[in-house]
Amino acid sequence: MGHQIIAGDIMAKSIFIICSVRGTEDDYRQRLEAYVSKLEQGGSKVHLPHRDTDQSAPGIEICRQNQGAILKADEVHVFYNSKSQGTHFDMGVAFALNKEIIVVENEEYGPGKSYPRMLIEWQGRKPLV
Repeated sequence: MGHQIIAGDIMAKSIFIICSVRGTEDDYRQRLEAYVSKLEQGGSKVHLPHRDTDQSAPGIEICRQNQGAILKADEVHVFYNSKSQGTHFDMGVAFALNKEIIVVENEEYGPGKSYPRMLIEWQGRKPLV
């Protein structure tokens, strides 16, 4: 598990945000940052990739930084975007590390298998011990 911080009487969590970094619209970034601000005001320590991961590093180093932050996190919160390769990579890391997730934003889905449907299924299950 990650490192929970006691903030008053509330156990603040360490949270990694899976989200798009490149090519995002202003409204997406505003929603994302408002959400993170609310979490941080509540005492949680949040790793937000466009802010906390060195985006000027080589791609493999960005992946390693995110992997380390996901490993330390108590929870992973997901702003899903099917066009984001980094989102899929970070989801794979979180899945392999058996992390609990909260789906904050998802895409619509229909019948059949899809990542948006899988996220809802994953969110509803307790991690393996």
